[in-house]
Amino acid sequence: MPDDGPTNDPAASPARGGRTSAAGTALEKSMRILEAVAAPGGPHRLTDVVAAAAVPKSSAFRILASLTEQGFVRPEGGSRYGVGPRLRALSALVGGGEPHSIGRILGELRAAVGQTVHLALHSGQTLTYIRKLESDQPFRTASRVGMRMPLHSTAIGKSILAHLPEAQVRALIASAGLPRRTPRTLTGTEALLAELETVRSRGFAVDDEENEPTIRCIGAAVLDPEGRPIGGVSVTTVTFLVSREEIEAYAPALLTATEALAPLL
Repeated sequence: MPDDGPTNDPAASPARGGRTSAAGTALEKSMRILEAVAAPGGPHRLTDVVAAAAVPKSSAFRILASLTEQGFVRPEGGSRYGVGPRLRALSALVGGGEPHSIGRILGELRAAVGQTVHLALHSGQTLTYIRKLESDQPFRTASRVGMRMPLHSTAIGKSILAHLPEAQVRALIASAGLPRRTPRTLTGTEALLAELETVRSRGFAVDDEENEPTIRCIGAAVLDPEGRPIGGVSVTTVTFLVSREEIEAYAPALLTATEALAPLL
C-alpha cells in the first residue's frame, strides 16, 4: 500500500499562496548568487560564482542577467561580475544612522532646499526610484519608490544620458524612442543631444514640465569612480511655487549631495 500521509520532502510541499517550492528554490539560487558576487575579492569570474553558489551554469547565467538588468549586479568584463549600484544602495540604506549614510545626505539636501528629493538608479532604458523624501509643502507628487521612469523626459534621466557616450545614447533612442509625455517633451534626437551638451557643461539637468504638467525638477547624476552614471538625485517642485530661476539656484546643494553619495553607491 502506498503511503498517502504527509511528506517531509520540501519539493513536494506547496508553498504559501498556492505556489510550489520551485519559486522558493529560484529565490534561494538568486540569493546564493548575490552572496557569491558580493564576497570579498570581487569582481568574480562566472565559474567562481557558479562554484560558490552551487548553481548550474545555465541557471546562474540567466539569474545574473536578470540581476544585472535590475542593477544588483554589474558585469565587469572578462566574464566577471561585481556588486551593482542597487545592491550597494541597499547596503547603505540599512546603515541609515551612519554620519555619511544615504538617508542623512538626502535629508540634508531636503532641509537645504525645502522640496521633495528623489534618489534613482539607472537600469537599461529607464531609471528606478529607490528613495523619496517628501517636502513639507502642501502638495504631493505622484512618484513612489520602485517606480520606473523614462530617461529622456526627466531631470535625473537627462543627467544620466549626458554622461553616456553619444553612440550609446543614440542606441537607447533607437530602442526606446522619445515618446511625448507632455507638450514640452523633447522628442527629436538632435534636440535632445543638444540639451545633453548643455547638461554636461553645467553639471545638472532641468525637467521643465517635460515629464508631467506643473512639475519642475532639477537633477544631477551620481558617478562611479570611472565616471559612469550610476543614477542620480533630483529636487522636485511645482511650477506655480518655484520658478525656473529659483530651482536652478538649488544646483550647488544638489551637486554637493551627488558628490557625497558617489562613494556609497
